[in-house]
Amino acid sequence: MSEEQGQVVDEELSAEQEARRRLALAQIRQWPDPVLKLRAEEIGDFDDDLRWLVARMQALMADAHGLGLAGNQAGVLRRVFVFRIEDEDEPRAAVNPAIVDRSDDRETADEGCLSLQGVVVPVERSAALTLEAHDAEGVPYRLELEGLAARVVQHELDHLDGVLILERTTPEARREAMARLRPQPILG
Repeated sequence: MSEEQGQVVDEELSAEQEARRRLALAQIRQWPDPVLKLRAEEIGDFDDDLRWLVARMQALMADAHGLGLAGNQAGVLRRVFVFRIEDEDEPRAAVNPAIVDRSDDRETADEGCLSLQGVVVPVERSAALTLEAHDAEGVPYRLELEGLAARVVQHELDHLDGVLILERTTPEARREAMARLRPQPILG
């Protein structure tokens, strides 16, 4: 597997996997949808609706071959995201997440986003962090993360605050990304 445009891509997807990926991407909000720029609301009830939302988001993320997916991207302004940690089989849910500590060390790496198809830009992030959140049942947890997992958490938490990677990159990379995202005229 390789990482490409914020998603994990198998070298060759079967026709069924590719169809599932396209269907999932069609259900994920795409730029310039205004919901991507709004701040998500805290979650108070850990109920069946939340568990259903988390299961739906995990399925969308898996089918899209993503590493994370925030509530905003699923069209829901609730403070929840799902993500995968490389050495864990099952994706995690982070409800009402907060970064309570960050390393001073910063790293710049290329990031993509399921809501910005075809865009990859350099983004500087903390190299390590401590995340506090609840799972879908309301059980609190704390994780010490570094590397790719720390980057994914920061990316998804940005989504919950209405911030896209376009706002975290260099002016030059932003201009190039915006040129790629603008609709192109069809010439006959």
